[in-house]
Amino acid sequence: MPRAFVTDHSEVSRTFKARAIFAGVFILLLLSALLARLAWLQIVEYAYFADLSTENRVRLMALPPNRGLIFDRNGVVLAENRPTFHLELIPEQVEDLDATIFGLSEIVMIREEDIEQFYTSLRTHRPFENISLRTRLTDEEVALLAVNRHRFPGVDIVARLSRHYPQGISTVHTIGYVGRISEKDLTRIDASNYRGTSHIGKTGLERYYEEELHGTVGQQEVEVNAEGRVLRVIDKVPPVPGKNLVLNIDMELQLLAEEMLGEFSGAVIVLDAKTGGVLAFVSKPGYDPNLFVHGISVKDYKALREGDEKPLFNRALYGQYPPGSTLKPFISLGGLESSSIGLYETIKCWGHYLLPGDKTRRKYRDWKKEGHGTVDFYDAISQSCDVYYYELAHRMGIDRIHDFLDKFGFGRKTGIDLLGERSGLLPSRDWKKRVHSKVWYPGETLIAGIGQGYMLATPLQLAVATSALANKGKMVQPRLLREMRDADGTVYDLLPQKTSQIKLKVPQRWGHVDKGMRDVLRGEWGTARATGWGLKVEMAGKTGTAQVFGIAQDEEYDAETIARKLRDHALFIAFAPIKDPELAIAIIAENGEHGSAMAPIAREIAHRYLLEEAPEEKEDAK
Repeated sequence: MPRAFVTDHSEVSRTFKARAIFAGVFILLLLSALLARLAWLQIVEYAYFADLSTENRVRLMALPPNRGLIFDRNGVVLAENRPTFHLELIPEQVEDLDATIFGLSEIVMIREEDIEQFYTSLRTHRPFENISLRTRLTDEEVALLAVNRHRFPGVDIVARLSRHYPQGISTVHTIGYVGRISEKDLTRIDASNYRGTSHIGKTGLERYYEEELHGTVGQQEVEVNAEGRVLRVIDKVPPVPGKNLVLNIDMELQLLAEEMLGEFSGAVIVLDAKTGGVLAFVSKPGYDPNLFVHGISVKDYKALREGDEKPLFNRALYGQYPPGSTLKPFISLGGLESSSIGLYETIKCWGHYLLPGDKTRRKYRDWKKEGHGTVDFYDAISQSCDVYYYELAHRMGIDRIHDFLDKFGFGRKTGIDLLGERSGLLPSRDWKKRVHSKVWYPGETLIAGIGQGYMLATPLQLAVATSALANKGKMVQPRLLREMRDADGTVYDLLPQKTSQIKLKVPQRWGHVDKGMRDVLRGEWGTARATGWGLKVEMAGKTGTAQVFGIAQDEEYDAETIARKLRDHALFIAFAPIKDPELAIAIIAENGEHGSAMAPIAREIAHRYLLEEAPEEKEDAK
């Protein structure tokens, strides 16, 4: 028979009780730990988690200010803000940025440049701030995104004000443009004042007056739901809009000057001779600044940067050209002041000049092959006799030429309210030794006397120097900004413009230069006498031609056989009216060959401003 097993019930009972007690103690310990943790969270760390809860419910949102507008002196809008729709993401609400961007790109077009800019902005923004992925959405794109909005948490369509430039190409070198904020931009601004702002001034007045145009950021405390949607506004500090700028620019003159420059690349500067206010600031060719506001494509930027005409180059501000014969009125005045020549002293011009003591017998040629005959101070200016100025420069010497021209601002920045201005070049004996470690040669003095050689000036410098001639020595600082206003119309005082006075030993000498420059247009042999025939105001002017390359002694200049880009530059300076000047003008046309061809531009500008504008309108504009 099989053996039977007898169960010890008392042993089993003891084992069960021991296990039950152990389990009960274990459960009690776990419950105690849970209660202790709950007490810790609810009592000890209550404040901390209450704050976290509030942050999930309440947020501070930046309120970017409206950027100030820009107008010309007559109220023409030059820079404005237009409403546009932007596609924006809040990084902390997006689980997978790459996947989200890819999904959005299947609905609307998103360029590589947009994605690169987004990730650049991602590094400079906080996770809960909106970051723009696409700007200027079309109505169709807005509709498509709205239908698919539920598929993309943390993605929204936001209405923003975008910068727009109605005058486009015509004012780009003055107004400049805004662009997206880069990491480099953040090094020069107060980042806290740009929370919620995506754009900043990059060039021109937009950059120079960035602080005034931008305004002050505001903020609002809002309650949001789990998806980050705003439920209600708890508190609000409104932003302070940027100031509006009113410029001295007269858009009518600006467009006229641009049109009359025709096919030539170059610059036209028109100043209020009394105040230095910039009435026209033309650099041609230009480009459309609206292309840059939300990011220009690589293809378009490459076309602008590598184009033969160099539209990105601001010729009025950066261009440095030999002033050529436009320098002769200043040299003439310097000759009288230094007693290097007499007012009625004559010099015989045979078509060339031989430097005294030069054994090489090199001929320094006059622009007029057969010469001008016997010329005096007035003839030299009106007929632009090179031989007269070779002799005068030889008598003065380069150091006296340098010191006298320095008074008119040559070789120095004018101080206009734009960044990047160049200073030109006013050569001297010391300059050549310091920069080139070479001595100065007498022949170089002769070339400097007709505005060639090392001598360089910007169109803006020529205009400022011309205004000094018009003002009998008063030097004015050019300024684009006329006044600054708040959104409510409050006008702000501007910093005073710098002025100085050039004093002559004999003040009447200013009038001698006036007469010589008047004869350029009115004289029997004046180089711009053809323009003088239709002139309705008394204008003083001077033509100029600047060589682009040198010509050998035995060669002659022949424009028909020279490539256009190697032809001479054409220059013209003028002021009007002569008795009480209101305008100072400087014009340069690259490869335009003859300065006299630019005189009609100055004539039309003077007629438009001085004759067609009503007296009361001119008075209001001052």
